[in-house]
Amino acid sequence: MIKIADNIKALIFDCDGTLVDSMPLHFKAWQETYEALGRVYPHDFVDERKGMPIHEVVNQYNTTYNDNIDVQEFVKERERRVKVRLLNVKAIAPVVEVVNKYKEILPMAVCSGSIRESVNISIKSIGLEGVFKVILTSDDQFKPKPAPDMFLEASRRLNIDPRYCQVFEDGDLGIQAAENAGMVATDIRKYI
Repeated sequence: MIKIADNIKALIFDCDGTLVDSMPLHFKAWQETYEALGRVYPHDFVDERKGMPIHEVVNQYNTTYNDNIDVQEFVKERERRVKVRLLNVKAIAPVVEVVNKYKEILPMAVCSGSIRESVNISIKSIGLEGVFKVILTSDDQFKPKPAPDMFLEASRRLNIDPRYCQVFEDGDLGIQAAENAGMVATDIRKYI
């Protein structure tokens, strides 16, 4: 089982790729959306930005590739493609094991770069609806990871000092955001 440090008073989880095995579903939706627009899917570019809101990734894509994709239309189309897939998403067992063990012991939050609707669908699909006291998403307009803002707000809402929060992440930007917040960062990629 993933170890929880002795002084930890709250747990904070990323959603996609951490609580649920949704990254392949998201990457497929990214690919289909780029291809529907007649673009080559830049997998590595998207993968390096795991945890960032979709609109931010597309804005960076436009800047990096000197393109002019309509950001709002892209986001809408990509989300439409991913929502259907999320209904059958699978839990990431070692992480959900932690949630189930500590759900009556420590307050928990979810901090995700995805939109709220997708996060809620994912959480419900794996049977964890109602477990998290706080759910923050890209809809809440925080600076994207690696900025610590979302994690700091979660600790504030949980009323727990950041140094007593343990964050579970699957992306480099999320790990960096947790460290920037002064929290214990757990890279779940070591356990799956």
